[in-house]
Amino acid sequence: MTAQAQAAQPSLRTTVRNPRRVSRSALLWTLYLRAPLTRQELVRHTELSATTVNAVIGELIAEGVVTEVEPDPGAGVRRTRARLRLVPEHRYVIGVDIADTRVRVGLFDLARTQRAGVSYPLPSDGYDARIVVGRILTGLDAVVEAAGIPQGHIVGIGIGVSVTGWDAVPLEGLLRTGTALPLHIDSAAEAMGRAEMWFGAGRGVQHAVVALIGSGVGASVITHGASYRGATNSAGQWGHTTVQAGGRSCRCGARGCLEAYVGADAVLERFRQARRGRIAPGADKESAFAALLAAADTSTAAQRVLEEAAVYLGAGIANLVNLFNPQRIILGGWAGLLFGARMLPRIRETVAAQALRRPYAHTDIGLCGLGPHAVALGAAALPVRHFLTEGAQRAARRPATTPRGARTRAAPTTRMPVP
Repeated sequence: MTAQAQAAQPSLRTTVRNPRRVSRSALLWTLYLRAPLTRQELVRHTELSATTVNAVIGELIAEGVVTEVEPDPGAGVRRTRARLRLVPEHRYVIGVDIADTRVRVGLFDLARTQRAGVSYPLPSDGYDARIVVGRILTGLDAVVEAAGIPQGHIVGIGIGVSVTGWDAVPLEGLLRTGTALPLHIDSAAEAMGRAEMWFGAGRGVQHAVVALIGSGVGASVITHGASYRGATNSAGQWGHTTVQAGGRSCRCGARGCLEAYVGADAVLERFRQARRGRIAPGADKESAFAALLAAADTSTAAQRVLEEAAVYLGAGIANLVNLFNPQRIILGGWAGLLFGARMLPRIRETVAAQALRRPYAHTDIGLCGLGPHAVALGAAALPVRHFLTEGAQRAARRPATTPRGARTRAAPTTRMPVP
């Protein structure tokens, strides 16, 4: 398999003893990321032999995992061959986004279509784990009922967590009171990074930084197509890099962190101070932040606050450019999308002034392509990853049953696709 083909899917555990399992996984991953494809295209993308592709695809069709898509009669000679894709209804996954303002739960099929989804706001005065778990369990029941899916066809639940200081929260144990489905837990920044690199604004890129900006600020760093996690799995704490020595207090306990200047809470607090204690109008943090952005059309205070945040964010991005030399930097998260939609030109201007010229010339800076559902979709890709790499083997041998067990450690380093 070529280097580009290997980068097109999560790395597979290849063993001489089980080449058929490796071939199945390679074909399933290629169809998941690139379908629909002909058998000839599968040979080219996977570098498996035509004999192996035909044999394994025949098995997968017989098992109901893969189906043939009838060619379009008007598509020309090159499109007359049957094309293949995963059967969307063969299995389902659930993705959960634990954000700082709400919990989102989505149920997805193998074509990445959301079959059902719910969103529940969280209290603005703190993140009580019992409240969050209650929202998640309510959401799980709601999406399963709305989609009408038997639990035996759900391969697992992926969860992206963006709440600071939750390392000691026994999330798996709390969720076990309401579900027996396998759990796959990761940071929200890594979940969003996975979704954007596989399906969104990062497709085709080997080196990128995907930044999640809400009340907190984090990032997923992608290098050579793989997520960099660090020695203790805690890399990507971009919001807690220092942009002002001895500067504003951050909720992490340090001073001068980037989050204290560009996080949504920090920006709203600066606006309150600029208005002598008057807060931005809105029923919740998201609507208040949107109101601040809208006020910039007429309010000097709002303009000044947003300008300052854009300058600090640009400086923080310039640090990423100089440190990692990425091809692309993607801004997401609920606050990142709102802020970036208005201030992206100013942010780019600051990056250009602060970053080294050569790496900046090769860096694109843009917004998340998947919108507010990127974290849930990226989290849902965790149980899909397990299913396509390993679970599909077991599914081929017996009917679907209610899954057991749990996987609660952070996801292993994942090769990102270059479709």
